[in-house]
Amino acid sequence: MLVVIANDLPPAVRGRMKLWFVEPRPNVFVSGVKDSVAKKVIEYLYQHCPPDSGVMIFRRINQTPGYEIQGIGDTRRSMIEISGLQLVLEKDDFYGCSLNFMTD
Repeated sequence: MLVVIANDLPPAVRGRMKLWFVEPRPNVFVSGVKDSVAKKVIEYLYQHCPPDSGVMIFRRINQTPGYEIQGIGDTRRSMIEISGLQLVLEKDDFYGCSLNFMTD
C-alpha cells in the first residue's frame, strides 16, 4: 500500500498519480500497488516534484513497524523517530516544548 499526501502537486504529476491512485481528498492519494510499482512511483515523485510540493509518502514494508515514511520538501508536518519507529507530529507545541530531543 502507498499513501501520498501533498501540499501542492504539479498538474502533470497529479494527473499521472490518478492512473494508480484513488484521490479521496484533494492531494491525498491512496493505492494498493505492488512494492515494485510503489518504488517506481516514489522515484517518479522525487524526480518530478519540486520542494514546494511538500510531499509525504507512507509506504508499506515487510519489516517492523510495517511502514516507512519519506518526505519531499516542506511537508508542514514534523517527522520524528523514536526507537526506530517513525512518527508524524501534528503539532510541534503539543506538550508546550520542542520534541527535538527525542530524535537523537
